[in-house]
Amino acid sequence: MTGRAVTQDWVLDLPLMQQTVLLTAVRGPDGLPKYHPTKWLLRWYRRCVLLSALDRRVIPDPGEQNGGSFTGPSIVDSADIRAWWHGEPWQTFLDRRVDAYLQSLDEVPHHFQLHLMHAVEIVGYKHPDEGEIRPWWHAVYLRLVHDMHLWPETEVQLDIRLGDSRDGWLDRADPATRA
Repeated sequence: MTGRAVTQDWVLDLPLMQQTVLLTAVRGPDGLPKYHPTKWLLRWYRRCVLLSALDRRVIPDPGEQNGGSFTGPSIVDSADIRAWWHGEPWQTFLDRRVDAYLQSLDEVPHHFQLHLMHAVEIVGYKHPDEGEIRPWWHAVYLRLVHDMHLWPETEVQLDIRLGDSRDGWLDRADPATRA
């Protein structure tokens, strides 16, 4: 499929700075095993911002068994799948993935953690699924921010900082990094 972006359509409606932030978190950190808690969380994140190249579509369910390994399922353990098939919400399983991620943060490069936190913030404010996906990611953003003993940014503050305006970005930048 050529002539098509790999990002989901909703991403293209964001300011370029926000699109860039989303893409910086897609790859993930080097040096962590394939089944590290970070990778499980990233698979669901990728499904929320990218099209599955293998399936040529959005995969809106973290347990659907498609997507290869890059956009693959985040619910794969047999106990999780049995419970998921019996009607337990996907949020229950993914909340455990976030627990494991937070418990393993000492192993995760800080630089990546910041990329992921900012990307999750955007998904938590901007994803078109306002019923389940957006609120779940917003809750994850709050957990990541509070884990670092910080205050969350509001959506308005996000839009000013990453609204494709140099002045808006500089307003929140430290003088040492205003190049």
